[in-house]
Amino acid sequence: MDMQRTGRLIGVLTLLQMIGGGVTNFVLLAFPAPGFLPHAATHPLQTGSAVLLGLATGAISAGIAIAASTVFRQYSRIVALCFVVLATVSFALTAVEAAGNLSLLFASQAYMASDAADHHLFEALRPVIAAFRNGTHFVTVFVGGSMVFALYAALFRFPLIPRALAAFGLFAAAMQMMAVSMPIFGGEVNFTLLLPLALSQLALALWLIAKGFVERSPSAPRAAEARV
Repeated sequence: MDMQRTGRLIGVLTLLQMIGGGVTNFVLLAFPAPGFLPHAATHPLQTGSAVLLGLATGAISAGIAIAASTVFRQYSRIVALCFVVLATVSFALTAVEAAGNLSLLFASQAYMASDAADHHLFEALRPVIAAFRNGTHFVTVFVGGSMVFALYAALFRFPLIPRALAAFGLFAAAMQMMAVSMPIFGGEVNFTLLLPLALSQLALALWLIAKGFVERSPSAPRAAEARV
């Protein structure tokens, strides 16, 4: 296995994932006031693109997991398997979130097709639809953060990148998970806590594209795993 080539592939996929996630959440789904009901139906291409791009971004995450697991398997089959399972759960949640985003379009189309007198009914349903979409979104990004945390933990343990970069990634992923879990407990997302992960992922992508993985002998980690 060419570990440098695999590392560079993961670097490119990580960069594409960052771009796809940013465009989906902060551009395509950033409807101006008064929100999605009057705007989604009049911008079906934008809304549909958000659904497809969200699924594509989830598929990229799965691709990262598959590529990384081929490397992790040399050091620990348990770590590789757990990482793939976590990525599978993350992609399944991404599909659920995409369905929620598609529901925004269908609700908006029904809203625009209804009489003005019936608009108040859809306005009453708006919080329900938005709550479903936001709920699935925060759970999805939390599990996605868990996947990134697991990635950095494996990179730190083996180690396949400089440990300082992996340690920063662990810290950044923990901050992201803390930030997106706040709505689960009735709070609001602190977007400042998301910045370290953006910097960490960018640094990881650029490092891997330039250097790839650092080749290490798998004998020591496997021996340690055998003792466990």
